[in-house]
Amino acid sequence: MINSILVISSNFTGHGHKSIAESLCEKFSNNPNVEVHIVDGFSLGGTTLLNVAKAYGPITRKSESLWELIWDISSVKPYLINEIIELKIKDRFLELLRNTKPDVILSLHPNFNGSIVNILKKYHIKIPFVTLIADLVTISPLWADSRVDYIISPTTEAKDKCIEFGVPEEKIKVLGFPVRSRFYDHTYEAGDNKRLSSDSTLKCMIMSGGEGVGNMKKIAEILLNNFDCTVKIVAGRNKVLKNKLEKSLGTKYGNRVEIYGFTKNVQDLMECSDIAFTRGSPNVIMEAIACNVPLVITGALPGQEEENPNFVEKHNLGVICRDTGKIKDVISELTENNLQKLNKIRRFQRTYANPDAAGNIVNFVLNLANNADRLEARSEELLFLK
Repeated sequence: MINSILVISSNFTGHGHKSIAESLCEKFSNNPNVEVHIVDGFSLGGTTLLNVAKAYGPITRKSESLWELIWDISSVKPYLINEIIELKIKDRFLELLRNTKPDVILSLHPNFNGSIVNILKKYHIKIPFVTLIADLVTISPLWADSRVDYIISPTTEAKDKCIEFGVPEEKIKVLGFPVRSRFYDHTYEAGDNKRLSSDSTLKCMIMSGGEGVGNMKKIAEILLNNFDCTVKIVAGRNKVLKNKLEKSLGTKYGNRVEIYGFTKNVQDLMECSDIAFTRGSPNVIMEAIACNVPLVITGALPGQEEENPNFVEKHNLGVICRDTGKIKDVISELTENNLQKLNKIRRFQRTYANPDAAGNIVNFVLNLANNADRLEARSEELLFLK
């Protein structure tokens, strides 16, 4: 019997939701009896919602204060967001159900949790609905709709927030943060053989999520002027930033610095790095941990990322340096005594990392899909929609 899994994701609000979907599809593909349908939830709302999604990059790059306002509004009145999106997506979503006949719906974006639950309730459709939280600590109330069947949480911290929002604990499953398998390749086979030493040039990597925000130029200059190091910078989709960095740094530092745009082989860049400088993007953090690269967190978007730096420091996965002027002191401390602190961070990362997270999530979803009672109800309700 073929199981149909409908995944609601997002292609334009950063790259994180898409990365999570890819990590799950790797595991779903191991089962020949599964059909996975990945849909950009914003596309269900037509041009209007797609334009909202596409505004994410410019807003987070150029106006953190506006992003903070948007976050605050959605946190105070989540029901309003749910109702607006429900109206925009209802017809296309019902058509999607008729076409895909899903055994389970899995949502990877908070904007489509309460809105889809509203539609399912109004039409008395009992397809199992699961949300997978794509943030680490600070979560929007939109993630914590107690009407869903289950919420998959990446961390105990996010689980605790769900409980604060009124979700029954038995509905929350802490299964880890899914990361694409290529980020784990070769890393944990090496064990501690990759132990860093002060005898060689320090290989630094600077990135800031798919949208390329943050003071990358200043960080790179401090590193290159004060340490025996090389620097790789990933500017993401921010083409303007990439061009500026190439002109300003390339001429001055030559082959000590390399500038990249959006790249699909970021795992290779991480793999050959000794340390990564990044803002508090959950995907970047967890991918760096998978590659066993110590982190220096230089900032975070208001709202969903604001507690991620403390999360990293709490679990000894990296350090925080919000003040660019203190970069030199932070790196000096990390590299003293033959890089003792950097190597300590690497050991904690290997303990914390969970390469089985994506597989465990997929197994959980497939177990729901194989529930005979649910399948019978699904068939009847989808016939009703025709």
